[in-house]
Amino acid sequence: MRKVYITGVGFITSIGNDAVSVSESLRELRHGMVQYPPFQKPDVPVKVAAPIRDFQTDTTDQEDWVFPARYNIRREILRGMAPHGVYAYCAMLQAVEDAKLTEADYSNPATGLYAASAGSPFLLGYHLERMRKVGVMRCPPLGIVASISGTVNFNLVSQFKIKGASTGFSSACASSAHAMGFAYDEIALGRQKRMFVIGAEDGNVESILPFAGMRALSLQTDPSIASRPFDVARDGFVGTGGAVVLVIESEEEVARRRPKVYGEVAGWGQASDGHNVAISHPDGEGLRMAIENALKYSDIAPEDVDYVNAHATSTPIGDISEAKALKAIFTESPSRPAISSTKALTGHGLSLAGAQEAAFCALAMKEGFIPGSAHITNLDPACAGLNIIRATLPQRPNVVLSNSSGFGGANVCLVFKSV
Repeated sequence: MRKVYITGVGFITSIGNDAVSVSESLRELRHGMVQYPPFQKPDVPVKVAAPIRDFQTDTTDQEDWVFPARYNIRREILRGMAPHGVYAYCAMLQAVEDAKLTEADYSNPATGLYAASAGSPFLLGYHLERMRKVGVMRCPPLGIVASISGTVNFNLVSQFKIKGASTGFSSACASSAHAMGFAYDEIALGRQKRMFVIGAEDGNVESILPFAGMRALSLQTDPSIASRPFDVARDGFVGTGGAVVLVIESEEEVARRRPKVYGEVAGWGQASDGHNVAISHPDGEGLRMAIENALKYSDIAPEDVDYVNAHATSTPIGDISEAKALKAIFTESPSRPAISSTKALTGHGLSLAGAQEAAFCALAMKEGFIPGSAHITNLDPACAGLNIIRATLPQRPNVVLSNSSGFGGANVCLVFKSV
């Protein structure tokens, strides 16, 4: 099994649109939540979201979209994109630049791309309604590829001339963690030399607000307390969108190219709850098994783990389920590992979450800090005994776990090591 390393990252997120600003937000516990203007209506109970700044993608005509001047996206490319396709394209350009890749490096049969998104309910709804009202032949030719699940990989594989393995993943909030795990396998098994891993979501009314019907969104009006994982008063998650791209490469490619290295992808594990279509197992059984598998396949003992980036989304049931899983794993090391949920800062990005938090872990390993778990006023007693840190620690984590859980009880644990 070949070693696998993270060599590039790109960010379009609610806490920053590049690695420098994201790192500062993580260190300073600066969140991205606001009273979201489209939610400020009497019939909308949810008031807070974590939007992307410096982009305007709220119309159905892509030619009206606005994005930072540093990105040059041709009109014919935009026509096939969803809002999160634009975010992913921009994050991809960052990651390519960060990893110092040339087109010859990434446009070849040894480089692949795995992505995750839920598609664009915003554009899909618009195109379906247009089809009903004005007829099939009045719909834009690229409406389908711009809106359905898979739109991210369709666009990025095409525009970046990717010739290796490519596909999309759909396991809800575990999707891009699955993408990372299977991308790791491609390299570790020698099938590919390099993989791009992407998570992306629109983060607009149509992709966030339906979760209110599940009673899953926070009803807080104060952005500073709306997302508070592990706090006894948490009442749901805050929705967000954006895109994050990671470049992972084989040890041979790292030796050949000598890029900077954020850390090693040491392995991963997955397991399912087999319990409920929408609710985590109350004892966290599936996540516990995923963590056990990840540690076993990475040949790492629980006592060697320094930091856990928890999936904890700030929902009453989910956070406690994860807390129970972590207690079952770390019974012999009560003072460690440090545990935090960066969703207190970003909100919950759904299928974006796994890739986003993997990249946060990469920054933490490279730059030598452990982000705290913000907004905790009163820790839930069910979390007693876990080392849930409330302030950022100025120390480098050597072994890091990143957890993700999705609908149907899909659970993924990624393992990273400092180099």
